[in-house]
Amino acid sequence: MRALIQRVKSAHVSIDNKTVGSIEEGLLVFLGIKTDDTQEDLDYLFKKIIKCRIFDDAEGVMNESLLDQNKALLVVSQFTLYAETRKGNRPSYKAAAKGEVAKPLYEKFIELAKEQDIDVQTGEFGADMDVHLINDGPVTILLES
Repeated sequence: MRALIQRVKSAHVSIDNKTVGSIEEGLLVFLGIKTDDTQEDLDYLFKKIIKCRIFDDAEGVMNESLLDQNKALLVVSQFTLYAETRKGNRPSYKAAAKGEVAKPLYEKFIELAKEQDIDVQTGEFGADMDVHLINDGPVTILLES
């Protein structure tokens, strides 16, 4: 499982010019799920994301987490995080899980955030989305299980 996380000042996702998810300060999470990912991968990555110390403390040092500062999450499914680009010019997505595997794990990720009382917004699984963001820093980190 992979997550590309971006610390944002604001972000929103729209489909057909209609906003479906929107946050102010927090993390935009592009979540990629691989064919053999499990609940264990999900639990590990979720904890890593919410505890990642990438928000500034009172001294301006990146020393606090999303939980420490009660920030929001915007979660967007992103199968292209598993693009294989070593051969040729057309990426292969064989490693990315199909919807019947990926969607339940994506939904469980969102459920875990709600269980932690995190303000979580989402895109729409499998939809063609426009993602708008103001990256704060910029801070962009790739995490893997």
